[in-house]
Amino acid sequence: MIISNILLKKEEVFKSIKRCLSSNTTKRLLPFWKMDNQKSVGTQDLIGASAAMQSVRMHINQASEIDTNVLITGETGTGKELVANLIHKNSSRAKNHFVCINCTAIPDHLLESELFGHEKGSFTGADALNPGKLQSAEGGTVFLDEIGDMSLYHQAKILRTIENKEIQRVGGKYSIPLNIKIIAATNQDLEQMVVEGKFRKDLYYRLNVANINIPSLRERKEDIPDLLQYFIGKLNSKYQKEIVVFTADAVKDLLCYNWPGNVCEMKNILESSYMNFQTKWITLMDLPENFRTKVIQSRILNYSEKNQLLNALVETNWNKSKVAKQLNWSRMTVYRKIRKYHLNICKASMDL
Repeated sequence: MIISNILLKKEEVFKSIKRCLSSNTTKRLLPFWKMDNQKSVGTQDLIGASAAMQSVRMHINQASEIDTNVLITGETGTGKELVANLIHKNSSRAKNHFVCINCTAIPDHLLESELFGHEKGSFTGADALNPGKLQSAEGGTVFLDEIGDMSLYHQAKILRTIENKEIQRVGGKYSIPLNIKIIAATNQDLEQMVVEGKFRKDLYYRLNVANINIPSLRERKEDIPDLLQYFIGKLNSKYQKEIVVFTADAVKDLLCYNWPGNVCEMKNILESSYMNFQTKWITLMDLPENFRTKVIQSRILNYSEKNQLLNALVETNWNKSKVAKQLNWSRMTVYRKIRKYHLNICKASMDL
């Protein structure tokens, strides 16, 4: 009798667990880090384990969860469109269109028609109805890339669209309701542009509800080896090759380079020279000559800077304030470069 009661209780427990697992309450039972991983679908192309990239991932998740406008800032080539796409894919709008509009690629006199559409016969050459890119994204997300290059006239039109949630086509008589999420991106300082009267203050605050700043590659150099390996894998699949990895010396040299074109530059350098790689191990000599010259110059500059800093530290008995004054750097720059060149190890060995 006791045994049968125990078995009965076990069956009830298993049934309860099964009910929980099949219901929507499962999410509430999961640890928060597992929930975050589930929400971060499609982030495998966002390469890098640095603290800076972890912060970007966190902000992507946050911007995906709330249905509001987003402003992405960062230098050219850092991956602003990729981040915008990930926000869309992780949002409730993922089943609808993601429409990318490059504000610099469309001539200014055509931008209004491209964005808002036009009625048939509204101007010479308007032979058919054009719904416009904004309406084509109904229910989804619009990515306005390089919005800092948009004219003040079109900024005012975008502002009205955001505030009224509607558009009016060129030549149209009626307003059309619009349900979209707007993500804008720029490599410019919009706050400074507002001060200079080149960007509307009201539009800036409408767009900058959620802000994601993507760090440059020189600010997260610890991610360079992972990025190199990632692109090798992608290019191996594309060109049916079996490149293994960069040599240790090549990676060391590439870490000296500041990558002004960021991740986009790295991708283009590798792809442009990939078909010429003859061995499974890539050296610096396998890369384009003009690029090699830049890398070597960066290596020499870094070596000179390291020696210059070390000499100043020794001369001032490691007085950071005096070093900063001598080299015309800030104290923060002195501390950062000491860490960069691992000079604390030199100090420790001198003290012994």
